[in-house]
Amino acid sequence: MRFEGIYTPVITPFAEDNSIDYAAFGALIDSLIEAGVHGIIVGGTTGEYYVETQAERSQLLQVAVERSAGRVPVIFGTGSINPEESISLARAAVEQGADAILVATPPYSLPTERELAEHVLAVDKAANLPIMLYNYPARMGVTMGEEFFERVSGSANICAIKESSGDINRLHLLVGKYPELQTSCGMDDQALEFFAWGAKSWVCAGSNFLPEEHVALYNACVVEGDFDKGRRIMAAMMPLMSVLEQGGKFIQCVKHGVTLSGQFAGATRKPLLGLEEDEKQQLQQVIGTLKAAIAGIEKGE
Repeated sequence: MRFEGIYTPVITPFAEDNSIDYAAFGALIDSLIEAGVHGIIVGGTTGEYYVETQAERSQLLQVAVERSAGRVPVIFGTGSINPEESISLARAAVEQGADAILVATPPYSLPTERELAEHVLAVDKAANLPIMLYNYPARMGVTMGEEFFERVSGSANICAIKESSGDINRLHLLVGKYPELQTSCGMDDQALEFFAWGAKSWVCAGSNFLPEEHVALYNACVVEGDFDKGRRIMAAMMPLMSVLEQGGKFIQCVKHGVTLSGQFAGATRKPLLGLEEDEKQQLQQVIGTLKAAIAGIEKGE
């Protein structure tokens, strides 16, 4: 499977009673596809999978597959603190018709690279679907290193990695030593660097509410090969990256961005709380400036 373009890790809209608003979720998927994103990810960190039941996650996947209707691939996140749940979710991915699965390190347990490799291969065996690995040591506690890659190299299903470490040296390692593994940008403020090093996909939470602008950067760098234009677009995006990555309220900002875009996002589930009013105003100002700047760049101004 080729991973190319903008992949949106879709938020989960929660109603006032804290239940999932599946209709709003489906409507958001329609709007994202219409705006030009290239793939949908269900059950990623941005979707708050860690506070959802397996039944809820499976239902979200079912809605995503039905609403996408083959227009774009749907990737299902199998992350869980319990490896047996990851295997169960992998089987659900097959049953519900996912195109691929996202496989992460089980958080908190801090497995060795050998233990992590055995976990990934067990999930792979349960699904037998294309796999995008998910390296996010800040949340999972360990890194997918060279021993890990050696141990999983025999699986033809493992074809991509979402690299969210924030360590630019990891990008150099991946593209230099593992060229057969498609590297996908998972750290928003490094998107330009990933594209410059040959990455062809970007898993970006901000595309939940700014899909056209994220597609614009992908098109400039990957489709057109115009990195002068890409740098201008990225420069316009950097204030948003600072708000998202450095403010400590990443998911809350993304969900409020969706609200500002006119879609229903709802609140976050606890332990996360919503943004303060001044934070909402700052985000709205940053988004407005970004949209105007990128619109001007697209017009050739």
